[in-house]
Amino acid sequence: MTQEEKDIYLKFGLAGSMVLFGFDGEDLKVLIHQKKDEPFKGAYLLPGRYIKTDEAIDPVIKELMHHHTGAEYAYMEQLKAFPKVFRNPEGRIINISYYALVKIDEEMLQKTEKRKGIWVNYDEIPDLAYDHNEIVEYAKERLKRRVKRRPIGFFLLPKLFTIGELQKLYEKSLNKELDKRNFRKKIFKSELIIPTEHTKPGPRKDSVLYKFDEDKYEKLTLKGYDFLF
Repeated sequence: MTQEEKDIYLKFGLAGSMVLFGFDGEDLKVLIHQKKDEPFKGAYLLPGRYIKTDEAIDPVIKELMHHHTGAEYAYMEQLKAFPKVFRNPEGRIINISYYALVKIDEEMLQKTEKRKGIWVNYDEIPDLAYDHNEIVEYAKERLKRRVKRRPIGFFLLPKLFTIGELQKLYEKSLNKELDKRNFRKKIFKSELIIPTEHTKPGPRKDSVLYKFDEDKYEKLTLKGYDFLF
């Protein structure tokens, strides 16, 4: 192999990007931000960065999540590599993508606003730079599968929540309406949530606030379950 051929083979890079899902009690959200430089200056895209040759990817992605949200811990999974030849006009850049689930609260909103991040509704994602819309769609499908097999609401909901908020989270994740009575039946049968003495004011009556049974959650996380609607 000639030196010229070696140079061609070596001209590629690695990047990492993250689909950050958050829930505000009404809508499932995805974090995006505006690109400051070329290529695609001014366009929206997912949080991400190039990976150096001496860096492990997982720690970089965790630091990326913390940088944009302030979160110390979240449910996080690697999705897959997005290796299309012409996905990046700067060269052959392979993107290793992840998704993570975070709780949106006032502190996080302030952090993301400071970083010029924007939380957009799950079903209202604008056109994004590179192939990031494709990455978001892939992450959505992964989330749908996880919702049916893992109690992911633990990572998206506040410590105390209503049944209505929990149902909205599942409806947004699965992209379909769920029968209220059937949903409650399955949730209570799972023994995953515990009623508390706290309530949340509502237009007609106060709603009981629940919390997750953390011991039950750990067991269901390990063995999974068929939470089909």
